[in-house]
Amino acid sequence: MKRNNGLILFILVLVVGVLAAASAFGNRVWSGLGYQNINLGLDLRGGVYVVYEAVDYSPSEAEMNSAISMIQQRMDNNGWTEAEVAAEGTDRIRIEIPGVEDAETAINEIGQTAHLYFLDPEGNVVVDGINVKDAKRGTSTESGTPQPVVELSFDDVGTKGFADATQKNIGKQIYILLDDQIISAPTVNTAILNGQAIITGNFTNDEAQKLADLIKSGSLPFDLRVIESNSIGARLGAASLSTSLFAGLIGIALVLLFMLIFYKGLGFIADWALLIYIGLDVLVLSLFNVTLTLPGIAGIILSIGMAVDGNVIIFERIKEELKMGRSVGTSIKNGFSNALSAIIDGNVTTIIAGVILYLLGTGTIKGFAQTLVIGIVLSMFSSIVITRLIVNAFHGLGVSSPAFYGVKPQTDKEV
Repeated sequence: MKRNNGLILFILVLVVGVLAAASAFGNRVWSGLGYQNINLGLDLRGGVYVVYEAVDYSPSEAEMNSAISMIQQRMDNNGWTEAEVAAEGTDRIRIEIPGVEDAETAINEIGQTAHLYFLDPEGNVVVDGINVKDAKRGTSTESGTPQPVVELSFDDVGTKGFADATQKNIGKQIYILLDDQIISAPTVNTAILNGQAIITGNFTNDEAQKLADLIKSGSLPFDLRVIESNSIGARLGAASLSTSLFAGLIGIALVLLFMLIFYKGLGFIADWALLIYIGLDVLVLSLFNVTLTLPGIAGIILSIGMAVDGNVIIFERIKEELKMGRSVGTSIKNGFSNALSAIIDGNVTTIIAGVILYLLGTGTIKGFAQTLVIGIVLSMFSSIVITRLIVNAFHGLGVSSPAFYGVKPQTDKEV
């Protein structure tokens, strides 16, 4: 029996080592493991966030999803592959772009509605941008020298409309407008029946590519206006991360020390379980690709406090049982049993609050809610399962002195 308990403790020692190694070097084994793979939010990394709102319009869920998809494509086209685009309420879209420091540049790049349309000389719309099937940069040699152009291809509706327009307006201009600005006005030399067109202009290669990408991303289903924007410098973000981590380490060290001083042997066990909890938390945050923000770090620290709080409740129940003269074994059993409902009730209500914050909150509030809920679930596992395993294993090895469990021996009476 003692051998089994010793094996349990040995395995839990190995667990601490494995979790520590996986947290620090797990990315060398699997790309999803390790603290290096925890995403950092704008407040820790630096970047730009912009919040857009629909202009005098209540978009449907499908329209919101369409707009988010189009804006995300614009992010990718601009090389901002780590940008996050998400709905905020029913009529707002929040965009976060790590690594970008100029908010105005970001707004100019992503805020355009990119409504492309073709007008005949009388001002009638002959083809809408939604009928453009593809757009890409090309090269034209009509002027004798290679010039960057934008090549367009139309769907069936666009092909018919463009064919009709060019047949009726040979020798006249077709105006191509993007967001009410004329970007090209080519003269129709012949009817274009194959659904292909070229936008010419004094483009550089980069300008032609950017215009093609913008057109390809499509027209947003509704107009947007900026209601909030901000930029956070990379140095400020790095300083915030460094300060937060330092504060967190100091807080954890104080908690570990407090438990050792006030709960003696049980405090040592609580610290052991807490180290396992911290390792599990780091791995879960990396595996679930959670974006860590300043409020998110606060959520982690708060959940560490909840983990310790669970152990305190258990230990106080054990001490109460020992002071009543019961044996160590009975006190351990009754202590965990009596503390269980209080731990579950307190943690479940906090989890419910965290879920509500995640569903209804925005931005960094979601980050706080994520880390808090993940941390509390793990803290319950730590205090109810891990701590119990260690306490029972120590008792099974013959550690039965009440002093180890924080109580001066008063009687040898067994109950």
